[in-house]
Amino acid sequence: MAKSYKLYEGKAKIMYEGPEPGTIIQYFKDDATAFNNQKHDLIAGKGVINNRISEYLMTKLTEIGVPNHFIRRLNMREQLIHEVEMLPLEIVVRNVVAGSLAKRFGLEESTQLQRSIIEYYYKSDKLGDPLISEGHISCFGWATTQDIDDIITLSLRINDFLLGLFLGIGIRLVDFKLEFGRWYNNNEAAQIILADEISPDNCRLWDLATNKKMDKDRFRRDLGGVKEAYQEVASRLGVLPEINNVDLNNHSSVSVKELVT
Repeated sequence: MAKSYKLYEGKAKIMYEGPEPGTIIQYFKDDATAFNNQKHDLIAGKGVINNRISEYLMTKLTEIGVPNHFIRRLNMREQLIHEVEMLPLEIVVRNVVAGSLAKRFGLEESTQLQRSIIEYYYKSDKLGDPLISEGHISCFGWATTQDIDDIITLSLRINDFLLGLFLGIGIRLVDFKLEFGRWYNNNEAAQIILADEISPDNCRLWDLATNKKMDKDRFRRDLGGVKEAYQEVASRLGVLPEINNVDLNNHSSVSVKELVT
């Protein structure tokens, strides 16, 4: 669809002014980044795949009552979402030892945690997204204590749901990152809702039988086969069936009408 005013461009997405007040168009790019953008490449078709995976998961979360910003998919690369006031926080939910958790505590990767851990990071590329505590969040005014309670409740609920969903398709949900924002709906009190995306870009997903990585770690660690891994996740979820014969290398948006009958 025709682009409107660009509001913001991040590492993996572009936000445009939406067609109606309180809406935003979220465009999924093919850019792959790691280590705070120190590593960068283009993976043709990644944005298309992430758009569909995130659409599917956000829709499923809506069905179980988890409030989020997703309204509908517009085409192969764009979603219409609610405009929210983003909190400067990244919430990481960990089920298995991996990544920075293994490095910080000298733990062996793939160790199952006795209980899920929620970690908070201050969202700042300049500062390297530092690990923070609930005390930092409330003291610096990034979120209220009630906001934090809501975030914890939603994060654990999302985790429980996604653990079961991915287990059902033979995938181990190791950890994942969430972002939340305040949604002002018709001048009502602000509500904390899930925003951003859920995709292999911000989830660690391992094949349950082999522990094969099916996420952005394939890019971070130069394992290759990034697009193929993302496609495998989408295939197991049952999304993207209508584009088996569509060229994912095409960076342009494709109208829904061209693909869905």
